[in-house]
Amino acid sequence: MNSFTYNLKQCVDVLRSGGLILYPTDTIWGIGCDATNEKAVEKIYQLKKRPGEKAMIVLMADKKEVSEYVDHPDKRIFEYLKKTSKPTTVIYQKAKKLAPNLIGDDGTIAIRICKDSFCNELIMKFGKPVVSTSANISGSPSPQSFKNVSELIKNGVDYTVTYRQEDEEKAQPSSIIKWEDGKILVIRP
Repeated sequence: MNSFTYNLKQCVDVLRSGGLILYPTDTIWGIGCDATNEKAVEKIYQLKKRPGEKAMIVLMADKKEVSEYVDHPDKRIFEYLKKTSKPTTVIYQKAKKLAPNLIGDDGTIAIRICKDSFCNELIMKFGKPVVSTSANISGSPSPQSFKNVSELIKNGVDYTVTYRQEDEEKAQPSSIIKWEDGKILVIRP
């Protein structure tokens, strides 16, 4: 079994058990868990020493999934996303069926349709959305590569993916936009 396949299997097993993974995404290295499991989400908040009111991003494999976890997303969002080259996270209104501690007090949720092959395979094999939050302690810089992830984070997860640990390309966080009344509000370029 190659490293890609082995890592996928290990991640799915950990996610199903309510555990945390450290994994490469289409942006920076992230800490992930089952986005529908409130206890797993709480573990991430504790590991990152992050206040519960600070939102985290949810990764999905395709736009069909968004409709399952968001009431009536505006279809124009998906047309906009087709034209973007940088990974883009969208803040949607009226989130549903996700862990309550992921959903903002105003009912919003940040979702990125991931174009990375490892993440897409992971989400499809797991069968649910996966949390993706930067692999750092809250307030510390986001790691631009695996070697920049702190030992505290590495030791605090249940499984660390070995695939792509040697990548040296400097990774960047996604753009974040909010779609309001058919207009784009850029939160993070």
